[in-house]
Amino acid sequence: MASRLERGHTRVVGFADAEMDFQLIRQMGVARYGGAAVGECLALAQRIENGLPSSWVAAFAGAAARQQADAEARAARGHAVSARDHYLVASNSWRAAEYYTPVGDPCHAEHGLASRACFEAAMQLADAWTCEAVTLPLDGVALPAFHLRPAGESGPGKTLLVISGYDGTLEETFLAHGRAALERGYRVFLFCGPGQMDTMRYQPQRPFIPEFERVGRLAVDHVLARADADPDRIALMGISFGGYFATRIASHEPRIRALVANSPILDLHAYMASFTGFDPADMPDSDDFRVGDIDQIPDSVMPAQLREMSRNLMLRFGCDSFKETYQRLREFRVDGERLAAMGCAALGLVGSGEGAEPMAQYERFLAAVPGAQGHVFTAEEGADGHCQSGNLALSAAVSLDWLDEVFA
Repeated sequence: MASRLERGHTRVVGFADAEMDFQLIRQMGVARYGGAAVGECLALAQRIENGLPSSWVAAFAGAAARQQADAEARAARGHAVSARDHYLVASNSWRAAEYYTPVGDPCHAEHGLASRACFEAAMQLADAWTCEAVTLPLDGVALPAFHLRPAGESGPGKTLLVISGYDGTLEETFLAHGRAALERGYRVFLFCGPGQMDTMRYQPQRPFIPEFERVGRLAVDHVLARADADPDRIALMGISFGGYFATRIASHEPRIRALVANSPILDLHAYMASFTGFDPADMPDSDDFRVGDIDQIPDSVMPAQLREMSRNLMLRFGCDSFKETYQRLREFRVDGERLAAMGCAALGLVGSGEGAEPMAQYERFLAAVPGAQGHVFTAEEGADGHCQSGNLALSAAVSLDWLDEVFA
């Protein structure tokens, strides 16, 4: 008789490194909406070296290429549903590879553009919704965006604009939030601004800007110019850093009728400094380091993953040093008087495990915005992490049910 029962070789084992483990949860979380397979993600994790970004990139880029080839083969044989589903998985795997690829590496844009190509191929095969790729013009730059609506609906209806954050993409935002909104009858407009991943694919020299209300104005203009938008039911959702972008937009844009901030970020500098344990904006010049210094820093001083995250942060905020980057972050704030004057319905979301500063800014948001409501997700729900990556269906239920009630 066998000494033990074994039904497969895949194991539910993540990473000792907290950030890489979060990225694995993030990847698996979109399985609910067709962006991954849990077993495949766990199998890939077994081939990735803990805390080593290059091994993550190699594993997910290899998987993405295989998944894309499989989707193309199924499409060629006329299996539209299977091809659509595999294209979505491939798109998200390319995104995972894009995430850990250094911004200055040509493969960063290549992986991102491959993610977009697979997403667009999936959209061409979709029958439950339509998808249109558009751009928003800002300072001579074409900002990528997608407009989606449920199939068969063309008249004026409720519209949800969604903006992601530091490393989210339009394609991932569709999987994590857009598809859930489409299922509830929303027209969905996914958009981004300078410095965000989708724009970086085409314009890597364009850093983040504090005044995201300029981007928001373009997005609202575009949506309201369409015949399928009801101006009385225009909502805006911000994810991660998008909690800052969306809150700042809503504080300037009276045409937004409802805001979902997940989570609300009123002071991006304080938010980011909370993760370092000190304020790099005030660090001694002797401790500061520049982009050109990164590759000379030994692992014993700064692990490989932290080096790449620091390099990407400096480049994407258009700064040459770590200290200068945090000084620049001080400009990314939402004005308190504008918050107090906001007239739209507002919902703040936060996970109980996100940390003291995100929770403090969530509380400030509820206190500052007239009539704002809030919801705290818990560890018991598997949703206490950043943006509820471990339980996206619950996040959608809380945010979109609230929005349905606001628009009822």
